[in-house]
Amino acid sequence: MSKPQVINDEAEVKLARYQVIHDTHYRYSAPVSLAQQLAHLVPRDCAWQVKHQCQLEVSPKPCMRHDGLDVFGNPLTRLVFERPHDTLKVSAQMRLDVLARPAAVLQDSPAWEDACAALSYSGTALPADLLDASRFRFQSPYVQVKHNFAKYSADCFVPRRPLLLAVQALMNKIFTEFTFDAVATQVATPLLQVLQERRGVCQDFAHLMLACLRSQGVAARYVSGYLLTQPPPGQPRLIGADASHAWVSVYCPRQGWVDFDPTNNIRPALEHITLAWGRDFADVSPLHGVILGGGSHDPDVQVTVLPLTEDGAIAQA
Repeated sequence: MSKPQVINDEAEVKLARYQVIHDTHYRYSAPVSLAQQLAHLVPRDCAWQVKHQCQLEVSPKPCMRHDGLDVFGNPLTRLVFERPHDTLKVSAQMRLDVLARPAAVLQDSPAWEDACAALSYSGTALPADLLDASRFRFQSPYVQVKHNFAKYSADCFVPRRPLLLAVQALMNKIFTEFTFDAVATQVATPLLQVLQERRGVCQDFAHLMLACLRSQGVAARYVSGYLLTQPPPGQPRLIGADASHAWVSVYCPRQGWVDFDPTNNIRPALEHITLAWGRDFADVSPLHGVILGGGSHDPDVQVTVLPLTEDGAIAQA
């Protein structure tokens, strides 16, 4: 992932239109005889996003394909391959609109202690929205709940501070104290190492922020998607030069889910395209599965985010 350069000048702009191309190419050193893959490559529809078109092309053709939803409501494609193959290409091409979100008044949120208490078990059944949010309070495969993370974020969660102001302070703290470094970590790098070395990419910063929030008792989920970036001045937009992105969404009992991007220290808006959400990256990995055979292999992933004009033509950078 490259360091995103965000365009966040949205005065008077109510809608952004995009074309996104996400290509994944595996080249195996030995034939794969059997494989099952799960793909989170179709963006979900939500209140601030409308999907107009999405095509998922797969080569070789799978023996079985099933399009449905996962347990979080994200579009999920299941692929089964029962014939030997030494390459796998999966290409997702989509067109969608991102709408302006209502501005959240951060200081109007309840005290963070009250927000956490609302999600706690009290002997009575929780309303549906609180019950759904409560599953994002606990440890998950890539996000640990530990004293280290509560200690790191303690100065943001001072007594009686409004929840969303505390979350904003944590976002700013991570942005200020951590360095974006595309080679410092891998997917499985432990979060305690990220905390100690203060380096990583957007996935690390999202996981770290989740660990801090959940260690304080806050419900927060991992959001995967794409981010519109800009080429250097005077340079054309490069095909395949973008990358997938990740940020955090926090549940506020008074205002619902509110998104925060610690990599860029901003509230996601028109430049953020939502793909899927879950407890962490393990729930929404763009493509993962199990294979028999294959030898050594690393995916070649290319992502292109192109802004479109109102009539659907590609906008000039």
